[in-house]
Amino acid sequence: MATIVVFGGTGFTGSNIAREASARGHHVVSVSRSEPQEPIEGVRYETGAAEELAARVIPGADAVVAALSPRGDMSGRLVEVYRGLARESAAAGARYIQVGGFSSLRPAPGAPRFVEGEIPEEFRDEAMEGEATRVLLAEESPEDLDWVFVSPAASYGAWAPGERSSRFRVGDDVALFDEEGGSTISGADFAAAIVDEIERPTRHRAHMSVAY
Repeated sequence: MATIVVFGGTGFTGSNIAREASARGHHVVSVSRSEPQEPIEGVRYETGAAEELAARVIPGADAVVAALSPRGDMSGRLVEVYRGLARESAAAGARYIQVGGFSSLRPAPGAPRFVEGEIPEEFRDEAMEGEATRVLLAEESPEDLDWVFVSPAASYGAWAPGERSSRFRVGDDVALFDEEGGSTISGADFAAAIVDEIERPTRHRAHMSVAY
C-alpha cells in the first residue's frame, strides 16, 4: 500500500480523498491548519501551515496530493506554497497530484481555456489563481517531478456533494459534458478518480479532468 500525504486534508476535496485512500488500505497523512470535525479512522492528522510541515511529512511519501483552497490567508499565496510542495515532492521521488479548477479546462481541443474568457467577477480571482498553479506545473516544475493537474466538473463542491456512483469519465484538458450539456461530479467520485490515478498511473506531467 502507498503512503499518501494530502495537503488540505480536512477540506471538502481533501477529506474525500483521505477517506477514499484510507478505505483502500493506504497510509494517509492529512495536513491542514484546522483539526478535523469528523476524524477519519486510520488517517494521521498533522496540523499547521503546509509550507512549514512539507519538509517533514513529504519524505517517504509515494504520492502527494495538493488540495488547498485559494481563500482566507491562502489567497494570493497558492502558487508560492505549491512551488514548495512540488519541489519537496520531486526531492522525495513522490508522485504529485495537484487539484485545480474547472476554469483551467478547454471547451474543445485547442480552444482557449475557460479562464481566458468571461468569468463572473465573484469567481475570477480564484479561477486566475488556480490557473496560475497549473502554469506553474506546466512551465516551472522540476524536470523529474511526475505530476498530474486534476480539474473537476463545473458543478462540484461542498455545496453540491452528490453521492458515490463509481461511474465517471476521465479525460484530458477538455471539459467533459453529459448528453444534456451538464458537467457534474460528486466529491466521492472525484476522490475515487484521483486515488485510481495514484494506484494505476495513466498520466504523467499532464492535465486530467473528471466528470459524469
